[in-house]
This record gives sequence, C-alpha cells and structure tokens, in this order.
Amino acid sequence: MKTSNDPSPVIRRVAEQDVSSAVAIAGHPVHAMAVHFPIALAIAVLGIDLTYWWSGDEFWLRAGLWAAGAAFVTGVTAGLVGTAELLLVPGIRSRAASWTHAIAAMMFLSIIGMNWTVRLLEPEAVIPLGLALSGLGAVFTGLAGYHGGKLILHHGVGIMVSDQE
Repeated sequence: MKTSNDPSPVIRRVAEQDVSSAVAIAGHPVHAMAVHFPIALAIAVLGIDLTYWWSGDEFWLRAGLWAAGAAFVTGVTAGLVGTAELLLVPGIRSRAASWTHAIAAMMFLSIIGMNWTVRLLEPEAVIPLGLALSGLGAVFTGLAGYHGGKLILHHGVGIMVSDQE
C-alpha cells in the first residue's frame, strides 16, 4: 500500500543518481570553494556604493570598480566550474534546483557584468544606476546562494561521504 510519504517512482529514480562532484580537488568540490569570492565581492560592491552615496569620496568609485570587476571575473570562473558540474554529472543535471541555481547565477553574472561596464564607461552614473545594479546583484546573489545551498544541504550535491562515515 502506498502512503503519502512514499516518493514517486520519478523522484526515487532521481534520488538514486550519483551527485558526487566531477571537478574536485582531494574530494572537495571546486565550485563550492570558488563561489565565496563573487558572493562576498558582490555584497561589498553594494556596501561600497552606499558608502560613496553617503560620503561622496571618489575613492569609493575606484574601490567599486575593482570590486565589481573582481566579482565578475571570479563569478565567471565559478560559473564555468559549475557549468562543467552540471554537464558532467547526470545526477546534478536531473534536479530542478540545479537549473534554478544556474539561471539565478547567470542573472547575477549578467547584472554584475553590466555594473562593472557602467563603472568602466560612465563612472558618474554609479549613482543611481550602479547603486541600483548593486542592489539587484545582491538580490540575485541571495537567490543563487539559496538554491545552491539547497542543492548541497537537501540533495547532497558535491558531498563525498566515505563508507567509513
């Protein structure tokens, strides 16, 4: 007899697939290690923009330019590794949360890339355009991070557990 707690055959088939990381160093997933940099830098850009808005000190324009550029470059690097994981591991590819995470991360990269471009081409547009992009980038950082965390904590993606544990 089937109870309401029994997973459907499709969910059971998805859950049985291996979700071990294909791009790892000594068993540690590179994507999970790399995402901390663009996340921290994107949040820093928002803080830098708010500080520039409050103080008007042009130092913060330069700091924001470098932080946005570093967020974009490290984000693209993390995204390439994440894309490799998505394409190489069928167990990751079969989970809807993986695609949600990927879409939110690509939106974040688009926004932070545009933010960096605005700072390169029109530094005077940092207020209000750069600040708005920084806020939107922080929102998509949160969305991508939330769904990435779900993949690790709820689906065990990238977690390598030995038989001894």
